[in-house]
Amino acid sequence: MNIIVCIKQVPDTNEVKIDPKTGTLKREGVPTIMNPDDKHALIEAVKIKNKVKGKVTVLSMGPPQAEEALREALALGADEAILLSDRAFAGSDTWATANAIGGAIKTIGNYDLLLFGRQAIDGDTAQVGPQTAELLGVPQITYVQKIDVDGKKVTVERQMEDGYEVIESSLPCLITCISEINEMEYPSLGGIKDAYRNKEVKVWSADDAKIDKSTIGLLNSPTSVKKSFTPPAKGGGQMLKGSTKEVALKIISILKDRELAGGI
Repeated sequence: MNIIVCIKQVPDTNEVKIDPKTGTLKREGVPTIMNPDDKHALIEAVKIKNKVKGKVTVLSMGPPQAEEALREALALGADEAILLSDRAFAGSDTWATANAIGGAIKTIGNYDLLLFGRQAIDGDTAQVGPQTAELLGVPQITYVQKIDVDGKKVTVERQMEDGYEVIESSLPCLITCISEINEMEYPSLGGIKDAYRNKEVKVWSADDAKIDKSTIGLLNSPTSVKKSFTPPAKGGGQMLKGSTKEVALKIISILKDRELAGGI
């Protein structure tokens, strides 16, 4: 079985800052990590590979420093790593990113299962996986918390607000994974050593991946961002002490002072 896992290197959300002039993320000097949902998808792919035999290829689009996330993926058990890195990709929105990822997947070819994380923590759109499935013309199942592969079909549990659905699909199929699908794992020392000494991260340009440049990049992205900003920090809380009646009266008084009491 050939599995392709798409991952993204993202800023650590605890350190995200917005450039007040451009409204874009300030990435210089900001720690980066592999997107958590993507890491769970990768862990699941390696488990499936070990169970049914096969190959795991990890694919990412980003600047040269994204190689670090791909090395981590190799250390976790991926067999091959490909980085899409080209100035032509700069500024791509989710649609243009899906065009790039989908084009690269077509070039890789011969895949049975495509695994994505549910969404990236820097954008929270949850769009790239489904858009890629549409571009490739393959079935898609989102918000998956369990995967069972049996021959030419896959059966999954799709998380819902009040439970889960059991869905069966033929292969190839694209699945987006949530964090509940497995426990977080970390590379072993042996895995890290192997990833850096014995494995290669292939770097593909848009031309290498045979991607149509008229469908990628900032100028070809239909999304227009009006404004980006960092939310103001929340103020400190206020501790109220006393009996139940005394505390209730204090709450009513505070609400009245802030004109939030309504008909109280």
